[in-house]
Amino acid sequence: MNYYKISIIGSPLEPFTYHSLKSIDVGVKVTLEFNKKLKDGVLLASCKKPPFDTLEISEITEFTYSQAQTQLAKFISSYYLCSLGEAFSLMMAFSNEDLDYFVPRYGEDLNFISKIELSKKQEEALLYLQTHKTSLLFGDTGSGKTEIYMKYFEQLIAEKKRSIFLMPEISLTPQMSKRLEEHFGESVVMWHSKLTPKQKKIAQEKIHSGEAMIIAGPRSALFLPLKDLGLIVVDEEHDDSYKSSSRPRYNARDIAIYMGKLYDIPVVLGSATPSLTTYVKFPYIRLKGGHFVSNKEFIYERSVESLSPMIINALDQTLKAKEQSIVFLPTRANFKYLICQDCGHTYECVFCSVGLSIHQNSRSLKCHYCNFTQAIPQVCSECNSSNLSSSRLGTAEAVKNIAEILPSANVEQFDRDVITTANKLKKALKRFNDKESDILVGTQMLSKGHDYHGVTLAVVLGMDNMLNMSDYRAREKALSSLIQVSGRSGRLKDAKVVVQTFNEPFFRTYIGQYEKFLDEEKEFRKELYPPYKKLCRILFSHKNGAKAQEEMRKMYDNLLAFKNVEIVGSGKCAIERVANKYRFEILLRSDKSTDIIKAILGSRVPLAEIDMDPIEFG
Repeated sequence: MNYYKISIIGSPLEPFTYHSLKSIDVGVKVTLEFNKKLKDGVLLASCKKPPFDTLEISEITEFTYSQAQTQLAKFISSYYLCSLGEAFSLMMAFSNEDLDYFVPRYGEDLNFISKIELSKKQEEALLYLQTHKTSLLFGDTGSGKTEIYMKYFEQLIAEKKRSIFLMPEISLTPQMSKRLEEHFGESVVMWHSKLTPKQKKIAQEKIHSGEAMIIAGPRSALFLPLKDLGLIVVDEEHDDSYKSSSRPRYNARDIAIYMGKLYDIPVVLGSATPSLTTYVKFPYIRLKGGHFVSNKEFIYERSVESLSPMIINALDQTLKAKEQSIVFLPTRANFKYLICQDCGHTYECVFCSVGLSIHQNSRSLKCHYCNFTQAIPQVCSECNSSNLSSSRLGTAEAVKNIAEILPSANVEQFDRDVITTANKLKKALKRFNDKESDILVGTQMLSKGHDYHGVTLAVVLGMDNMLNMSDYRAREKALSSLIQVSGRSGRLKDAKVVVQTFNEPFFRTYIGQYEKFLDEEKEFRKELYPPYKKLCRILFSHKNGAKAQEEMRKMYDNLLAFKNVEIVGSGKCAIERVANKYRFEILLRSDKSTDIIKAILGSRVPLAEIDMDPIEFG
């Protein structure tokens, strides 16, 4: 009889011991009985017969996790403090045929003719990226970063090697897909959560057969079973959507960098507004200017977040000139909050400590955290007053107001409430680029790498809300958002960017000098924040608030023994309750992540949820 240690995929538990009459290799995916249900597991190692009875492995599958995948899973498990089963749940195993024999088909039977011609600056940038293991392509919006990536992919294909092209989830734009497929044909596979089962099956077949040489997608594309990997490109590396908000709470950008070392391949990080961490840690090449010779005029309006007469007039003038506009707001729905003007009562979610957002199309108040919904009240539930008002303008309300004031304008909402599928995204962008719609009103989705040809006006609201967030990256995030949104305008003609803010001196100083901002921001972060310090947020949530608080206090007391780790603070989370669970937190800081990991392993309590390198502090 053979005995094996097996990690159950997706389970937070430690590995279990099972037996089999057959000899099985390490890394093989098996099926086994667990809690009277069949589960998938990964064989980690053979072991001696334990002093207790074991169950037999039900099935040995035709799939195997490679040695590199196992090493990657172990790294994710140890660094992000999750189980091996949770780390393996991110990955797709190789079929045994692929591991034994694999020949990339593309490039062998196709005479590949390049249509991409790089400028001298772009050629220099490509050469720089090729001579560094991990490097940053710091290129202005429209400076031709995509052409450089594509030229690099071409060279890898000639060497019969594959590339991963990572993009933020919402940036899986039809434009990028179209661009890659027009140039590289069938050798491109787009991989993301919106694929139908049939599309996923076709994509997997292309990957297994060796036809797919470029795999483009969000975080999940990193974990596909690829042999002969030669390059990883992380586009828009600053984007927060690379960080997973559920266990394992990994950052895909950082995992890509680790994979570069593991596979000994180059990793390219690209952005017009790189994160300070990347800027400080890695060598970079600066690509200034762009293909567009148009000018941009920035106009600052000292005002609270609203569609002021100045903004309406600017939209009207653009409409009369038969040109297009985009309007950016950080808030979805009609309004963010409903408040009684007589007694001050604010409508909050029944299950979360957050204000409900007003959605007038569905005549409802909705929680954007747990999706709790209720009808919009006509009178205050506390004092029966009908004097209810709303605050913080949202996208749906902006669309409604603009359409009422400018009835000849075709105004579209561009956020997650409306753009719910890849097909809707494709159609909305096509309508806008075909000039069927005049004004696009949206949230962060507007800034994510979409190519709007005819925009001559960008209106940016809510910058002060972003700037005043309780987050050490608030300045970086606000400036980056403004640069990214304004970069969508003025691609063919001169453009205006109207920014509503009381902080004009800050934005005016750095809008054309992001490098200067990063160099100055470094000084603020030293001795306190990443990239100079490591942070870790520990969350405790439970339906019983006293239980969550007690667990937090227990771990707090345990952590006091670890002198290399500073407890920055502890207490209730900024949003105390989400989905009817009360939440508490501890924030840790240290010079080294190894010290934080050691401290957590030596002090952890069952309720503790670990968020290494957190980006969310709300």
